Amino acid sequence: MPRILIAECKQEVSTFNPFQSGYADFTLRHGQSILDYHRQVRSEVGGALSVFDATPGVELVPACSAHFITSGGTLADAAFERIADELLSSIRAAPPVDGVYFSLHGAMATQSEGDPEGWLLEQTRKIVGEQVPIVISLDLHGILTDRMLEQSDAAVAFHTYPHVDFFSTGERSARLLLRIVTGEVKPVTAKVRVPALVRGDELITASGSIRHAVNAAMAVEQSAGGLSAAMMWGNPFTDVPALASNSFVVTNNDPALAEREALRIAHLFWEHHEKMQVPLTSLADAARQTKENSSGTVVLVDAADATSSGASGDSNAILRALIDAGYAGTALIPIVDPAAVEAAFRSGIGNEVKTTVGGALDAGRFTPLPIEGRVRMLSDGWFHSETTRELWQAGPTAVIQADHITLIVTSRAVSLYDRALFLAHGCDPQHFGAVVVKSPQCEPHMFKDWAARYIDVDAPGSTSANLRSLGHTQCARPMFPLDSAVPFQPQAKLFQRHP
Repeated sequence: MPRILIAECKQEVSTFNPFQSGYADFTLRHGQSILDYHRQVRSEVGGALSVFDATPGVELVPACSAHFITSGGTLADAAFERIADELLSSIRAAPPVDGVYFSLHGAMATQSEGDPEGWLLEQTRKIVGEQVPIVISLDLHGILTDRMLEQSDAAVAFHTYPHVDFFSTGERSARLLLRIVTGEVKPVTAKVRVPALVRGDELITASGSIRHAVNAAMAVEQSAGGLSAAMMWGNPFTDVPALASNSFVVTNNDPALAEREALRIAHLFWEHHEKMQVPLTSLADAARQTKENSSGTVVLVDAADATSSGASGDSNAILRALIDAGYAGTALIPIVDPAAVEAAFRSGIGNEVKTTVGGALDAGRFTPLPIEGRVRMLSDGWFHSETTRELWQAGPTAVIQADHITLIVTSRAVSLYDRALFLAHGCDPQHFGAVVVKSPQCEPHMFKDWAARYIDVDAPGSTSANLRSLGHTQCARPMFPLDSAVPFQPQAKLFQRHP
């Protein structure tokens, strides 16, 4: 009867966001509550549990789940120490196990640790021992470090962007772990580093040029000797020494196959990497185009303030641009501003409120903007993700209508890669002349398929697709597109714990 330990620690950060993440930005669950929660949602852990639950004889040992409420700035050391202590203490308290499934993101960073996931795996390995297999699942925006692969037996990563395979990634991870536990396979991993940071529509895996590398990885994983494979292009905003894109292939004790296929996937990525940048429209031109639009909805993509990538969420740059341009149509805009929410709660539903919005967190980039409006709705900010049904917590939230502009003002940043925040607060984006979407990509049916115009805006922010503007200092150089004429001399590095 295999006994499987379940652990999770996930956050994606932008080190360019000056507002640090803290302990309160995580939801921590212990023991049975981990299983009860994830059996109801379409998460990676939920997918893994569906496989373990359907496999006779598997005994689950839920340890600790530390899941970010949203992405954010660099995680404070004290917060990470507290989270790590809870997580590792739960692993120490667990009975002996036959395998570990560890759900990670891969793009965390603390004040003093650029690879917290690798450190957690290193500590977990010390607790469970050298012989217990560990399989990790990762977001393809994770940064795959050598230490992560040295301390785990195999990695499994997303294949889709926008992400629609949370659940199936967990399923793949669980199946592979069980095969390792039973001795059916002996994984060996090859990793190839690619010196490129990329963004844009070419990364949409269903249609962009990234599909060549991703499809190759999927084919390898489904082949007779393949166990797992992926193309990971990291989070360009987590500026740490290991930041880069990486291909990896896990095979059943066949290092030559792993090395050959990881190199092939990396070459397929590099072949198209120069196209993987976003054509951006200036704030002034975006506002002008919105003003000139006569029918339908203009979607203004503010990926520079993408909370799911680590931004603060308090940008008012597009709001200012629309006002300055004299835009008279309706607009729907999300923004983080705890003080504005407090002002709305003091005023009450239906009453007028005078406050400022924006610049509450990233004050170096955004200046508070005075507004007068009417409070249309107040909520506790708890709602379910449209994509995975995960429970999201935006904190106290206010819907404020300032003339023709509707602001959904939250107390804390919350992921905006779907329409959940809008819909949970009674706002259908299709009923507005303009909508600000603070995510680089959402599933096409959510916005792009019906938008009259879809504009990627060159706004300021800590997750700007204008990567050269951010000021990377930690990642290895040269790096595309930060530098010109970047050489590509790929080498495969092998990892195998038990040959």
